[in-house]
Amino acid sequence: MHCVMRKLTNSISRTQFRTKIVGFRSYCSNKVVVDIGQPTPASHPKLLKDGEITPGISSDEYIERRKKLLDLLPEKSLAIIAAAPVKMMTDVVPYTFRQDADYLYITGCQQPGGVAVLGHDIGLCMFMPEVKPYDVTWQGQIAGVEAALDTFKADKAYPMRKLREILPDMLRGSSKLFHNTQTATSTYTELEAFQKLVYCNNVRDLSVYTHQLRWIKSPAELKLMKEAASIACQALLLTMLHSKTYPFEGMLAAKVEYECRMRGAQRMGFNPVVGGGPNASVIHYSRNDQKIKQGDLVLMDVGCELHGYVSDLTRTWPPCGSFSSSQEELYELILETNKLCVELCKPGASIREIHNYSVDMLQKGFKEIGLLKNGGSSSYHKLNPTSIGHYLGMDIHDCSMVSFDAPLKPGVVSYFLDYAIVLSTTLLSISNMEKLK
Repeated sequence: MHCVMRKLTNSISRTQFRTKIVGFRSYCSNKVVVDIGQPTPASHPKLLKDGEITPGISSDEYIERRKKLLDLLPEKSLAIIAAAPVKMMTDVVPYTFRQDADYLYITGCQQPGGVAVLGHDIGLCMFMPEVKPYDVTWQGQIAGVEAALDTFKADKAYPMRKLREILPDMLRGSSKLFHNTQTATSTYTELEAFQKLVYCNNVRDLSVYTHQLRWIKSPAELKLMKEAASIACQALLLTMLHSKTYPFEGMLAAKVEYECRMRGAQRMGFNPVVGGGPNASVIHYSRNDQKIKQGDLVLMDVGCELHGYVSDLTRTWPPCGSFSSSQEELYELILETNKLCVELCKPGASIREIHNYSVDMLQKGFKEIGLLKNGGSSSYHKLNPTSIGHYLGMDIHDCSMVSFDAPLKPGVVSYFLDYAIVLSTTLLSISNMEKLK
């Protein structure tokens, strides 16, 4: 490096050299990208396109979401959505942060510490955490007031210290208040103006409206969900190929997470369920600490999250060999039921109707192959205590305020179990399967 500098200074005058170096430094400083604590088109041009607040979702779409929510809210009402809190694993070590779906859906902000207020007269007002040197040193940059206005396209923005000064006037001018009860924070719930609305029974859960909006996905959301599903599918297939060589629940859980992350997923949608043998009959089994024995099946219930949208898959297979004749017969019954249920997934049908159809088919099939002495629902429920599926989107069990009786519409995404859980629970909870034949 010193040799290069000497050659450079020998070929030009000191004044010219100083001018070139200063000019170079000035040029570089103009290209410095401001870090707001999450990816932006400027900081991550390969991840976000110009005009996007989060990958795949444009600022126009976020603004349209706010307009639709305001259309649902009664006149002179106000909506408050707080960001998800940071949860601590130990005194100084936090769990990986995941944003509240409603807050992310409305603002696009992926960071903790903020409170968003939406009203007919004020539009979107964001109260943002204030950056302190200590926090930046330990946690990095976070979005502030400027980012709220420039990146998240808020109509108004204030530092969090102004909330107790500004929000009470907004509350006093409102006849009804809606807020996200899951992330409610004392920052605003302890305000006198808030408590007066509570006393008058004028405070409601906002998710009644946000879930209604989130239930129907936009084309951009559907694209992200397809990508999340594709990632999980590829990861699961590679894990299945891996399972004969490494028949351990923990290793398979690690393998599927590795493959998801290597394909761009930010995190798993939930802790992978990897149950071998009897463990597969525990619906939300999460220990993943056993070796899978020869002849046992393994159930894997997994999903990943891609830019705020999740996938959910369940499969059962024999990692150390092949299905026995009884297992194969049962598998064919469940596979056929699954195919017919997928064909029923059309506008106008409901999850409840499809579930009831599947129960009828399986009860009949189980009786024919000798698994049920009678067709009673009590006996069937012991074999399959789960529903056929649930809505899917920004959360694994998405839009829980929307009834399973609601007719499906274009844009609604539902996870329909392929009955792998039924298969595992049935085969693994009944001993001496061959003797039943």
